[in-house]
Amino acid sequence: MAFFNDKGRFRKLIQSIRGDRPTSTHGQADAPSEGNTVKRMLRKKPLIAAVSGIALLAVVGFTGTQYVKAHTVDFVEVYQNGKLIGEVKSKDQVADLISKKKQELKANKADLAMVLDTGKITFGAKSAYKAEPDTAITLQKLEGLFTSHAEGVEMVVNGKRVGVVKDKATANALLARVQNKYTPQTKTGKVAEVTALSYSGDGSVKSKTALKSVKIVENVALKEADVQPTDIADPEQLYLQIIKGTVKPTKYTVQDGDCVGCIASKFDISPQVIYERNKWIKDDMIKVGDVLDLTVLKPQVTVQTVENVTETESIDPQTVIQKNSNMKAGQQKVIREGQSGKKQLVYRLVKQNGYLMSEELISEVVLEPSVPAIVMKGTKVVLNEGSGRFAWPVTGHRLTSFFGQRWGALHRGVDMVGNHNIMAADNGTVTFTGTRPGLGNCIIINHNNGYETYYGHLSKITIKKGQTVEQGQSIGVMGNTGHSFGTHLHFEVHKNGVLQNPLKYL
Repeated sequence: MAFFNDKGRFRKLIQSIRGDRPTSTHGQADAPSEGNTVKRMLRKKPLIAAVSGIALLAVVGFTGTQYVKAHTVDFVEVYQNGKLIGEVKSKDQVADLISKKKQELKANKADLAMVLDTGKITFGAKSAYKAEPDTAITLQKLEGLFTSHAEGVEMVVNGKRVGVVKDKATANALLARVQNKYTPQTKTGKVAEVTALSYSGDGSVKSKTALKSVKIVENVALKEADVQPTDIADPEQLYLQIIKGTVKPTKYTVQDGDCVGCIASKFDISPQVIYERNKWIKDDMIKVGDVLDLTVLKPQVTVQTVENVTETESIDPQTVIQKNSNMKAGQQKVIREGQSGKKQLVYRLVKQNGYLMSEELISEVVLEPSVPAIVMKGTKVVLNEGSGRFAWPVTGHRLTSFFGQRWGALHRGVDMVGNHNIMAADNGTVTFTGTRPGLGNCIIINHNNGYETYYGHLSKITIKKGQTVEQGQSIGVMGNTGHSFGTHLHFEVHKNGVLQNPLKYL
């Protein structure tokens, strides 16, 4: 193409085709000669040559266009988020780079769900004569603009994030492990047999626990989120963090009117915490000025279990008195020995993170009735002698705490709420009225047949020492005196000086 850009050479080519004479140095043609006529006659031949020259020019021009086209290169402009990054030979080169980076992410973070953030990649088609796109530089620059993040699952408790795990399966497994920590199970996964908190005095009765429900009290949400790989927690460490929570040392000085149950309620903890942290407490005895350690773990979630505890309790036989006028007063004869029976008791225990929060007797079924003993006695009636058959001292009663060992101490009777009128459980003689340590205002009745009954925490006593009472007679008013955790009656049964489980007789 440079040939056609040289005007001098182009002019000479035309002149040679036409047969023109070159001009003189003065710019004028040579003078006509005799041969001019002949030359004019032959003028058509140079015209033919000129046409041939024009054809040659066309051929040369066509060949130049083909040359340019043959050396024209197609390429692609690469844009990220609308900004030009550079040029590459093809889109496939960018696709290969993205695929390579994704594979590297997967290899380096095999245990995480990683996402490559490339931004919005767009392309523009371009072409130019002998273009050479800087593919390597463009790809290197584009790679440097890529970022990445992990996809994880946030564990949110009551609106607060406690940790992040890699997926929902890991989160659900972690929550299940937390719940199982406080679920009574054997190594085989079956519900374990445990000793109930309420059991017979000698501790020989074993009870079965049936798990009725288990749940996390707080609102737990699992949310998928884009996070940094460093945010993903190790499941084992997160488990320990959840169950340990925080520990804030807490001390409390006993005030007037306090009791173990009242303090537990005030601080929203189980009484079991107080007994475990303050092993010096005996028979619920605390006094004003005592300093209690109430420090307790505060896990990040609260696992609440409801368990039904079933136990079999013996029923002591009643005694039937037959009068005999031929026998002197005070004489007696056993006609038939009594036989003990059996009854099944079902308790519902509510625990939070393994600590007992409440217990309730929900079922009582007689499996084998007892066989009464028959005793023949003289006809002389002793008005203050009990029958051996105890009536409930409270109408509309509901048991709130039971007889037996708990937290290293013996609960000596049963606690109940209901009608505030307290009644004698059987005939007898009042041997004590006043206050006793732990029981507050208290009444003791001797039934003159080996049995004594105790009535504690009364707000008012309506009988006097030495008075004879009959079964069902009003003796006082339910209260909250002594070491009590609310208005209720504490009821005990003693046989020949030995503490008994009242549920054997009621």
